[in-house]
Amino acid sequence: MVRKILEKTKNILFVNPRILCENERHLINKSFHFKGTNGKAILLLHGWTAVPYEFRRLGVYLNEAGYTVYAPMLSGHGTIYTDLEKVKYEDWIIDSQKAYFKLKEENREVFVGGTSMGSILAMHLAKENEDIKGLVLLATPYRIKLERIGKLWMLFIGLFKKYQKKFYLPTLETQKTIIREISYQTYPIKSVLELGKLIKLSRKNLEKIKQPCLIMQSSSDYVIARESLRKIYKKIGSTHKKKKYIKKSYHTFISDIKNEHVFEEILEFIKSI
Repeated sequence: MVRKILEKTKNILFVNPRILCENERHLINKSFHFKGTNGKAILLLHGWTAVPYEFRRLGVYLNEAGYTVYAPMLSGHGTIYTDLEKVKYEDWIIDSQKAYFKLKEENREVFVGGTSMGSILAMHLAKENEDIKGLVLLATPYRIKLERIGKLWMLFIGLFKKYQKKFYLPTLETQKTIIREISYQTYPIKSVLELGKLIKLSRKNLEKIKQPCLIMQSSSDYVIARESLRKIYKKIGSTHKKKKYIKKSYHTFISDIKNEHVFEEILEFIKSI
């Protein structure tokens, strides 16, 4: 079925992500590793409570351009939400390091991209590994909206329960995204506090990031502070950097429908380095 869809559309850009997702249910909770032909690789790190599948369409697109693309499953993800409860933020850092070194052994150049939590991990890798060729940071939280109040609220409700269901603004009911279909819709309160620690850590030493960097954020993002893009762009030490707001998109817009221009801009940026 998927092959027929691709043959009909002739290009992954024009495949409806929702239809593709329905026909690739067996792939949703899996990592992917597409071998390329140009000796260059791209590591893609998924967001908190999500899975590598949110990058799969982009991964196919980049692989068609010759790049090896690897998107690993981060600890506690892709199974059941309770598995996140015992995971520390350091585990996600270790996951990303292992994935990067794996690609580095096999390819002469490695780019790193991520969305939301994944982009924080990408920044951490860039601080520690100067040989990373470039960064693609999507929906990167410098701060979460109402961050301090949110932390206090999580600490408070954590006294009474272990898990919390996600909340979506009513306006997002019509958003054309598959993220709700592929991510956990309930999360451990301990895990969101671990995420908070990782975000706080990511704000330190941003000047150490010297690699070329593409930073994108939804202009209607209701999860992270609007100033996040501007703050990160200003504080990183890169001289080759580009920023852009994506209109009418969900927080993790890489899995949105009709985001073909984002794919094209990512590839254009990588080729420009």
